[in-house]
This record gives sequence, structure tokens and C-alpha cells, in this order.
Amino acid sequence: MPSRATATRPVGTVTRGTTNPNRLRRMDRWIAAAHGAELRRAADPVAVDLGYGAAPWTAVELLHRLRTVAPHARVVGVEIDPARVAAAQPYARAGLDFRHGGFEVPVSAPPLLIRAANVLRQYDEGEVAAVWRRLCARLAPASEHSRGGLLVEGTCDEIGRRHVWVALGPEGPRTVTFATRLGSLDRPSDLAERLPKALIHRNVPGEPVHAFLRDFDRAWAAAAPYASYGARQRWMRAVRDLTADWPVTDGPVRWRQGEVTVRWEALAPRG
Repeated sequence: MPSRATATRPVGTVTRGTTNPNRLRRMDRWIAAAHGAELRRAADPVAVDLGYGAAPWTAVELLHRLRTVAPHARVVGVEIDPARVAAAQPYARAGLDFRHGGFEVPVSAPPLLIRAANVLRQYDEGEVAAVWRRLCARLAPASEHSRGGLLVEGTCDEIGRRHVWVALGPEGPRTVTFATRLGSLDRPSDLAERLPKALIHRNVPGEPVHAFLRDFDRAWAAAAPYASYGARQRWMRAVRDLTADWPVTDGPVRWRQGEVTVRWEALAPRG
């Protein structure tokens, strides 16, 4: 296994490193619900917080949240900036390690989870597919009793009120999740500014993600009478209406959290 200072130059470029406590809580909450069973079943469930940034808050929080569903989970924070790795060392403890690296993911065994939040936003759209392939190849493979590891890649605002991410397995993209603090939302298309790099430039007429957000806004407008019961009830009604035309994969338990998850194939860029 490579040492904490990897033997070869890490793959990738240094990002801005912006981070805040609780910024990724919505993504973590979804991971625990969607992937917790896989983590529990594993003998050594390793998760990677890829590109945790200038401070290690997100890695610390990921360990805490994963252990609510998988008590033996371990987290490895990976950063391409060696100064950030050195600064994080005081926070290392049993189950939490920090290593210098990039998209090569310097861990000894294939991880069951790679979380890459706000990492690819600073890359070109044309680079995303190759990065996804590289990271998916590092995931634990599928087997008779497992769907394999999970890559969660997406973008959120600075305090985590609005977040959109793609979930990928070893075989490639599976779903897209939109998550928001409902009290901060004027209309669902407000989430467009947080689309991950693979989709953000595709929010134009003729592209599926644009059609989805257009239909979501229409459903939101039609659900306006439910606003008197609160934003949550309006969101849930709008999502329920969306299911008539879009392959929504989750249900009311997740909708109540201000989430909706759609199959990747329905939103994938054309061409």
C-alpha cells in the first residue's frame, strides 16, 4: 500500500478547498440511508472522503454519520494538497485517517464508498467521464450478495442548503438526487445552480435535465394550495406528481427530507 505521501504524483489538481461544518449533511444522510446496509455487511467497510478541503470537518462528520448505521466503518480523508493533509493529522484517530493523494485513491483495498463533493466543479465538463471511470474502477466490485461500492459525486452551496449529486456503482451512473432545505426554496429550478459538472452546462432547452426542472417547477406551481400546510407538504405533492412522467426511485420517507432521486438515464446528457 502507498504511504501517506504517495509514491507517485497524485492524479488531479488542487481545488479551492472551501469547506464548512455540516456542509455535506444532506449527502451524508442520504448515503447512510441508501448505502448503510452494504456498509454493515462488509467485514471492513472503508469510505473515502476525496478532496475534503482546507479543513477536515467533512471527514470527521462522515465517520460519525456512517457509524450510526455501520459501527465498524472507517473513513480515509484524501487530499491532493500535502499542507492540508498535515493540518488534518491532529484530527486522526481510530477509524479516521488522512492521506495525500488524488483520483488514484491511495487506499489498500477497494473502498465501499467514495464521496467526492465540490471536487469536479472546477474541472471542465469534458474531463468528468474519465474521472468517473477512474473512481468507479477503484470501488469494491459487485458480487452475488452486493451491488459493490458507491461513488457519490456532486455539488452544494457553502452551507449545504442546496445539493445535487450523482450516485455511481462499479458499472457507472445510477441516479441523480436533488436535496434542499425546503424553507430556502422559491422553486425547484433554484437547484440548477448546484447541478454537478456533468449536468450544469446541460440545463438548456432540448436537454433532459432542463425538461425535468421545467416539469418540477410546473408541479411545484400546481401544488401551491399545499403551501398552507408547509413547504414539506408542497414538495411532497409536487414530487408525487412528477412520478407520472419521470422515473423517481425513492418514496415519501425521502421526500419528507427535501429529497428526490431520479434514474440517471432519464437525465443523462444527450449525445
